Amino acid sequence: MNIKVNGAEKTSEAKNLAELAAELGLPDKGVAMAVDGKMVKRPEWEGKELQEGAVILIIRASCGG
Repeated sequence: MNIKVNGAEKTSEAKNLAELAAELGLPDKGVAMAVDGKMVKRPEWEGKELQEGAVILIIRASCGG
């Protein structure tokens, strides 16, 4: 399916956010995701099905100053 991840068009085989996180190689901690402008808590990623044209925002925590 075609989705948009952080502004970039992407073709993905992921059926839900958990599969997308694995497909993208995201770390287990320090990552938040929103789908179509709504934040989705990590425990809900597996149950959050992706739809054609979904807009995904991935936010990664970083250290520094």
